Amino acid sequence: MVKLGYLVPTREQIMQGEHSTRGLLDRGRFARDQGFDSLWVGDSLFARPRHDPLSLLAGMATAIPDVELGTAILLSSLRNPVLLAQQLATIDQLSEGRLRVGVGIGANAPPIHAEFSAAGVPFEKRVGRLVESINLCRALWTGQPVSWQGRWLLDQVIVAPSPYTAGGPPIWYASSVDVGVARAAQYFDGWFPIGPDAQTVKRQHGILRKEAGRFDRALPTTAVYLTVCIDDDADRANQHIDAYLEEYYSLPPKILRSVQACFGGTAGAMANWLREFLDAGADHLVLRIVGDYKKSLVELSRIRADL
Repeated sequence: MVKLGYLVPTREQIMQGEHSTRGLLDRGRFARDQGFDSLWVGDSLFARPRHDPLSLLAGMATAIPDVELGTAILLSSLRNPVLLAQQLATIDQLSEGRLRVGVGIGANAPPIHAEFSAAGVPFEKRVGRLVESINLCRALWTGQPVSWQGRWLLDQVIVAPSPYTAGGPPIWYASSVDVGVARAAQYFDGWFPIGPDAQTVKRQHGILRKEAGRFDRALPTTAVYLTVCIDDDADRANQHIDAYLEEYYSLPPKILRSVQACFGGTAGAMANWLREFLDAGADHLVLRIVGDYKKSLVELSRIRADL
C-alpha cells in the first residue's frame, strides 16, 4: 500500500514570525491521526531560515509515536560525518527505527554557496563529499573500530550508540537528474526526486531499476516530493501555489514549476494526479501542503483509498 508523508512547515512558520515548535508538533500529531505514515522536515542554515531538522526530529521521535520521521532534504555535507553518525544513531534509537534520512547535495545557487562557506565546507566536489560521508557513517554504525583515510582521518574510532536499525537508518538520495538516479541505485537505500512530473519519474525509475540490477542491489525505495493545494476552484488553487512558491524561493513560479511537481485542484482530481506517480513507480508520496492544512490532510486521508 502507498505511504503518505506530510512535510511539516518549519520554514513557513519562521516566515510568519512563529519560532515555537509547539505548532509544528501539533501539525505532526494531526497528520498522524489522519493516518499519514510519515512526517518530514527540511534543512537550511540561513538561506531559508528554519528549525534545525535533527534537533526537531529528536523531539518528534518522543512526542509523536507510531509514525516514520525523515529529512526532506538534509544537506548532510554541511555536517561532520562523525558527529552526524552519532546524531542520526541517537534519533534512530529515540524513534526505535522510524528514522528515514533524505540527503542531497544542495542547489548550485549563491545562497547555498554561502551556507557551505559559513560552515567551512568546500562547495566543489560536494557529490564525492556526500557519498564518502554517508559511507563513513555506515562504517561507524557497525559498532566496530573504524580507521579512515580520506577527507576525514580516523584511527580505530568507535562511536556510540549503535543505531536501532541494523546497519543504520535508510538513506534516500534526492536527485531529479539521470546521473543522480544512477547514483541513488549504486549507493543509497532510496531515491527521492522532486518531480517535475510523473512521466519523468517513470522514465527515471527505469534507470533506477536498470542500475540497481547492474550493481546487484535491491531496488531502492522511491519517494516523490510533491507540492499540492486542494480547492474546488483549480485556478484559485494554482494561484495559491504560485504565490507560495514566489514567496518561499523568491523566484518566478514558472521556473519553479518546471523542476518541481505541483498540483492545485479538487481532491478527486488530485487523486488521479497522485495515482500517476504511483503508476510511475513511487512507493511513498511526501506532500508539501499549501493552504488549509487540516482540511487538506482530512481530504487526502479520505481519497487515500482511491490511490
